[in-house]
Amino acid sequence: MIPLPAVTGPVDPDDLVRDYPRPWRIDPTDLAGRVATGRRVIVLDDDPTGTQSVADVPVLTRWEADDLAWAFAQDTPGFFVLTNSRSLAEADAVARGEEVATAVARAAAAAGVDHVLVSRSDSTLRGHFPAEVDVLVRAGADAGRPVDGIVVVPAMIEPGRLTVGSVHWMRTPDGMIPVSHSEFARDATFGYRNADLRDWVAEKTGGRIPRGSVATVTLADLRGGGPDRVAEILSGLTRAQPVVVDAATDDDLRVLVDALLVAEAAGRRFVYRSGPSFVRARLGQSARAPLTAPDLRTGPPDGPDVRTPVPHGLVVVGSHVGLTTRQLDRLRAAGGVTEAELDVPTLLDPARRETHVRDTAAEVADLLGGAADVVLRTSRTLVTGADADESLAIARTVSAAMVDVVAEVAARVRPAWVVAKGGITSSDTATGALGIARAWARGTLLPGIVSVWEPVAGPARGVPYVVFAGNVGDDDGLVAAVSTLRGTR
Repeated sequence: MIPLPAVTGPVDPDDLVRDYPRPWRIDPTDLAGRVATGRRVIVLDDDPTGTQSVADVPVLTRWEADDLAWAFAQDTPGFFVLTNSRSLAEADAVARGEEVATAVARAAAAAGVDHVLVSRSDSTLRGHFPAEVDVLVRAGADAGRPVDGIVVVPAMIEPGRLTVGSVHWMRTPDGMIPVSHSEFARDATFGYRNADLRDWVAEKTGGRIPRGSVATVTLADLRGGGPDRVAEILSGLTRAQPVVVDAATDDDLRVLVDALLVAEAAGRRFVYRSGPSFVRARLGQSARAPLTAPDLRTGPPDGPDVRTPVPHGLVVVGSHVGLTTRQLDRLRAAGGVTEAELDVPTLLDPARRETHVRDTAAEVADLLGGAADVVLRTSRTLVTGADADESLAIARTVSAAMVDVVAEVAARVRPAWVVAKGGITSSDTATGALGIARAWARGTLLPGIVSVWEPVAGPARGVPYVVFAGNVGDDDGLVAAVSTLRGTR
């Protein structure tokens, strides 16, 4: 393996890949055709932000038999099932994974379709790993389809979450840093110490899988040996052995997918733990230009609608990461918004919570009928618990209050559009507040990030719903997204 530069500070991105061959080229059209004839790709998404690299892909927020039958009936190489498991305690996430995997297997059998599962999670390595992957490995074994390898590929190309030398890096304004040096590694629930994915696997499994048992697919393999070399590595995996994969470009991911298709055609079975960019490649898609204002016009809601349509949109901000706060500051500075705040300490007081939610909902509904778009946000001081589980419980309480506010608002007025900022926030808003059960992920508002959903039915039909992760985009990203949405009026 080519030695990495010593990390004494941010690294120039060109220096990371300077000593490797140029990317191996795989024809995207040819790859898409091969994907279409392979196993159906079912993406179990631990929050809705996994859709932000794809276009024209079905999304389910439920896994009832009729919902899954609808998704399997669409002429697409795969679809998403939103589990929202990142908002759950680990035991609950495991139970949900078992439930969803079983439901998908039954629906696939009814449709006569072979399938492969992707556990899509955060490109900054946060989430229930290895628990969620272990669930899928057990499900495969129970169904008589034992898993040969666990493919770990967190890269997210557009925002600069790259893996080189088995180390996961992220782009900052000053250069590339190992993701373990970022604020995301200090997450109160999903924090970690290691950016080298071999050490990260060992850390997260508590040593059950030591570093030396983790296989690698490096840029040298992807670019020097191409699909044949990568397929050779993959074919050597047995008994659910993890393999961590480098990726610095979409071309690298296409080489990986080409090799996976060869291995799968030969009967090998894998479970994937990935970021959004791998999902795009595994579905046979290439990056598309961001959507424009005319692309966002959709049909009216189903049936009579007694709500008052309003000319302004709603931005729901639950994420507390520093990037979100900076983006919100830039949106304020750009003008055209007014704000309503949910105070977190008040929400954590059972005696005051209900009144605060009701009053805030009335305020937001009134503001949407005014002269500006509305930002509904939580107070910006982060409140955490004594441990990871308590911090997650606080996050769920706050998110539930946000859902209650948006649900009351949506019962009174029909916003021009809704942006949900933060992974858990976007999931809870879609399902709990807007009742979105089935949707299409139509594309993005920014290059490769910020997904736009088109709800298929119900009260949210005709309202563009924007899933904006807390950890993506530059400081002006929220301004750019809102500016596009404003052009739809």
